[in-house]
Amino acid sequence: MNYPFPSGAPDLTHSFLERLQTAYDTFRVTRRERRNRPDVSISPVGEIRPLGATDVPLVFVTHNDIVLLNAFIQHYRQLGVTRFICVDDVSTDGTREALLNEPDIDVWTSPVRYGQARRGRNWRERLFSEYGFNRWYLNVDSDEFLVYDDCFERPLPSLIRALEAANLRRMAAPMLDMYPNLSEVAGGQSFVDRPWQFSRYLDGNSYVSMLTKRGISIKGGPRGRKFSEGNELIKYPVIYWDRKCFFGSSPHQPLPYERNFPSVWGAILHFKFFTNYKAKITEAAEGKQHYNSSEHYQKMMNVLHREGEIDFSYDQSIRYEGPQQLVERGFMTKIDFPQER
Repeated sequence: MNYPFPSGAPDLTHSFLERLQTAYDTFRVTRRERRNRPDVSISPVGEIRPLGATDVPLVFVTHNDIVLLNAFIQHYRQLGVTRFICVDDVSTDGTREALLNEPDIDVWTSPVRYGQARRGRNWRERLFSEYGFNRWYLNVDSDEFLVYDDCFERPLPSLIRALEAANLRRMAAPMLDMYPNLSEVAGGQSFVDRPWQFSRYLDGNSYVSMLTKRGISIKGGPRGRKFSEGNELIKYPVIYWDRKCFFGSSPHQPLPYERNFPSVWGAILHFKFFTNYKAKITEAAEGKQHYNSSEHYQKMMNVLHREGEIDFSYDQSIRYEGPQQLVERGFMTKIDFPQER
């Protein structure tokens, strides 16, 4: 499988034997998850209301993301989210206070940190259990902005109907790391309406993709190109959560694995390298809450100490123009939306 898709659609062909291996891994890892599931405590801050049948809920985890927070909320409201459900991981920059001022946001806290909660997976599973099984959720982080074909004209209920019509239970969306062109940046902005007004660029051709027995794998991008990182980029941000679902060993390969080969793809604009990226990298490196004790953040911090900036630009950098550009370039699929009644 190549990414971006040269034909505009992914080739997800896998053999009968490969499908059997996928089913066996689902059985084996699900049994382990049910047996070893930890009990992680979370507590609501203030009153929590149950979801209604027509609600479109979004679950996210945040830590000190006040700079992006307003843009994040406005983006997803525009897409049709009606309830935000957040675990705030001990923010100290005003993030929690800002969240509590929003009437459509439920805020939760936990006595354990992000790393102790299996990089937030335990929190998310607990929230899905609290708010109800057998429904669709968005599942992202506070620096992740989902886009998909015609997303500003076709809100999330339309997308969900398209997924259901295709007999799918989740949508794939690779994280596309966005970054600024340093020659265009004349001083950082504290707040912007759309973060792609600052971090405007993404890699055009630095991705390595393959099919595995647990789902799709996409690696590379600017972090892979610059730091030789092997971090997984694929996520499933729109997901139907039922009692068969667990995050297992990775948020990038949720159970059951058979659902991890969807034909409908969006993309996540990932703003790890935003106006405050130096402070965020330093905090992540020192906090050691991320994968492998934040080793990849340590590499970035070393470059910052040595060069003062991280310049990700190269001759195949693409200036982001909008969701339809990503469809045309094969980063996302065109979606067959059902006719509205």
